[in-house]
Amino acid sequence: MAAQFNHTIVWSSNQGASAKFLAEMLGRPAPTRFGRFDVVELDNGVSLDFADAEDPIRPQHYAFLIGEADFDAVFDRIKDRGLDYWADPRGNRTGEINNNDGGRGVYFRDPDGHVLEVLTRPYGSGG
Repeated sequence: MAAQFNHTIVWSSNQGASAKFLAEMLGRPAPTRFGRFDVVELDNGVSLDFADAEDPIRPQHYAFLIGEADFDAVFDRIKDRGLDYWADPRGNRTGEINNNDGGRGVYFRDPDGHVLEVLTRPYGSGG
């Protein structure tokens, strides 16, 4: 049996603003509307479908594998917006990026506190 990840819902306090934030940070096209969702499409056919939450937001972690040139662009956007960033999942290495597996990675938060991660090499890929 084959299975592919297709989409997930990202709960937000302002779905339009949160979807726009992610699209801008990742250099993606503007979100599209599908039903009650603001949808950010990724290159591998997966989408993040933003929806307004009725309950308090419980921050989640979303990681994005990107190329080296794209990393530079995202990291520049992080710095241009004055966002806090860090190199490790626990946030102990503030103001740093990591070089795990011979690539680069960095963590930052979206407007609702979801932890976003961009990395250029999959974990465990060596390097």
